Amino acid sequence: MAEIERIRGVLLDIDGVLYAGGRAIGGGKETVAWLASAGIPFRCVSNTTSRSRRSIAARLRTMGYDIDASWIFNPPLAAIRRLQGKRTFLLAQGDVGDDFLAAGVPLVEEGAEMVVIGDAGNSFTYRAMNLAFRAVLEGAGIVALEKDRYWMGADGLMLSAGPFVAALEYATGSEAAVVGKPSPEFFRLALEDMGVRPSEALMVGDDLASDIGGAQAAGMKTALVRTGKFRQDAFEASPIRPDLLLPSIADLPGALSKRYI
Repeated sequence: MAEIERIRGVLLDIDGVLYAGGRAIGGGKETVAWLASAGIPFRCVSNTTSRSRRSIAARLRTMGYDIDASWIFNPPLAAIRRLQGKRTFLLAQGDVGDDFLAAGVPLVEEGAEMVVIGDAGNSFTYRAMNLAFRAVLEGAGIVALEKDRYWMGADGLMLSAGPFVAALEYATGSEAAVVGKPSPEFFRLALEDMGVRPSEALMVGDDLASDIGGAQAAGMKTALVRTGKFRQDAFEASPIRPDLLLPSIADLPGALSKRYI
């Protein structure tokens, strides 16, 4: 694995890195505190599409993390840039719609100019998918907040938005614009907020494709943790290789020794 020479900023995945199955990863809070004390700016980048930035920050606080909502970058931020106020059919769950409404994006079921798909969970009904299908046939574009295949829930692996995005693409013959990880645009959004160049930044994640592959395509260094959705068989079968392979986020301070920062 390649040696990391200098890191001036860190991007942290949330689900699977800071917590998993609704519980904080051991040593995560201490690592976040270490980054702050070491003067290393960080941002949390999440493909979670069922919670607004404020809601994500609130949930992290219940686990003992001191992370401001403005330090969290989620797919709606990138999607809002693309939507430019167009009438949008949002297929997602939770309060993520708050981020769109706060930005002045009108959310509709009929007459949509854009279809935005996130992790809708049990809201992925036939009716909802058919509404999205018809909107695209009538000329609406498709924006995927993320296209992950699965994620680690409290009781095991869960289907993510990717399979449903793929179904809509197949049915309509249209291709979705992916704005969450692994989109390089998404990583750049967080790096610009820190004023850090990709070559000076480290992405810490648990997903080989979205976190590691996406960050490498954006020009970043990477660290894969063995928590969350990490699977040894998938790691061995993948051509993607991180710069660092860590047991968990707790091992990041030791890996980023003084000679690297």
